[in-house]
Amino acid sequence: MAIAACVFLPVASSAQVRPSLPPDSPFGGGVPHGTVTSDTLRLSVLDVIKRALDHNLGVLLAEEDANGATGNRAVALSDLLPHVSGRVSQERRKTNLEAFGFPLREEFPRIVGPFSVFDARAFLTQTVLDMSAINDFRAAEHSVTAAKHSSRSARDLVVLVAANLYLQTLATEARAVTARAQLETATTLHRQALGLRQSGLVAGIDVVRAEVRMITERQRVTAAANDYEKSKLQLARVIGLPPGQLFELSQEIPFVPVPEMTLEEALARAYRERPDYLAAQERVQEAESTRRAIVGEALPSVRVTADYGAIGLHVSSSLPTFSIVGALSVPIFEGGRVQGRLAQADSELRTRRAQAEDAKAEIYYDVRTAFLDLKATEEELQTATRARELAGLQLTQSRDRFAAGVTSNIEVVQSQEVVAQASEQYIAALYGFNVAKAMLARSLGTAEEAVAKYLGGSVTK
Repeated sequence: MAIAACVFLPVASSAQVRPSLPPDSPFGGGVPHGTVTSDTLRLSVLDVIKRALDHNLGVLLAEEDANGATGNRAVALSDLLPHVSGRVSQERRKTNLEAFGFPLREEFPRIVGPFSVFDARAFLTQTVLDMSAINDFRAAEHSVTAAKHSSRSARDLVVLVAANLYLQTLATEARAVTARAQLETATTLHRQALGLRQSGLVAGIDVVRAEVRMITERQRVTAAANDYEKSKLQLARVIGLPPGQLFELSQEIPFVPVPEMTLEEALARAYRERPDYLAAQERVQEAESTRRAIVGEALPSVRVTADYGAIGLHVSSSLPTFSIVGALSVPIFEGGRVQGRLAQADSELRTRRAQAEDAKAEIYYDVRTAFLDLKATEEELQTATRARELAGLQLTQSRDRFAAGVTSNIEVVQSQEVVAQASEQYIAALYGFNVAKAMLARSLGTAEEAVAKYLGGSVTK
């Protein structure tokens, strides 16, 4: 059993950090698109990523957040731009002159009218200086930039999620195929044991062992097929396939080379390009601008208002009139409102700075972890590939020895279990190595760029 000892090598792939989402994460859902067809769709990894970027709920929500931030910036800008309005009115009046400060003698009537008044006028309001409005606009601009970075970060995350689910589904499919192959082998060995038992070459216990092994493999086939179908359902939801649509995955995984860079180079690139870190920095600047806007509320502001139009008893008799007013507003006392809002802004600014520092630290741990996983899974894959070859050779030798009556089928059953474990180790190692490369691209903030570069197509809309 020397070969078996070579096969049962420790595999550390279970210690690798796997991409995962919380149960309530929007990135685990998708908006179904299209109608169900009778055809079975054949999806490549690029097709899956494209569909996820177009229909994943997390991406769609991030895009709408960016659209909302753009709208908020337009609102903030409007406070700095001229406001122009117009009004046309036709009135019928009867006025008490004495009520407006005209004490008249008795021979003059106190009531004037009724008479008509026509007025057509345009009004203009322009902010000349308002530091609060200026800084509100700057904060809105930082918010838009942060939202765009967050949207890009969401797209990078969905690339990772979609690629991981694609690889995971392929892994469960490979396990199902391997389980069926092992069931066929177990069935063949059971028939062989029956034949040898009828010939009197083996004992009845060998037939029982072969049948137990066959039943065990049949259970594995059922479990593996169930896992495969559930993986497909999860993938279909994330990429927004219409419920009930049949599909299968392409087995061709394009080779994605490992980026040739040192840890220091990778960290420098991540600090420069990670969209979530860039978004955190923009949130800090947004909070700083918001604080300055609150301080500006206690400063004087200057506005100009003007109107121009025609007024008269009738349209034909109207005469042009205008007014221009420049106003300086100076806040004197607001009951502590500014101080209270300033305390809130200071708290928000400290929070944003802490989040930015945490995001920077997270980059180091993500990149470092990705490098460790990449090296470990590459070695695991090499070991698992060789172990699978040795396990197959061991099973062949055991079957030959059993057929020749040299040994019982205990050795064959043990060899079958070795093959099963070696196949599982190989599938897990291959999956882990591919996921490690995807995790590295995500940690660098270049997942979507890597798709366009290595998978042969652009995924932008």
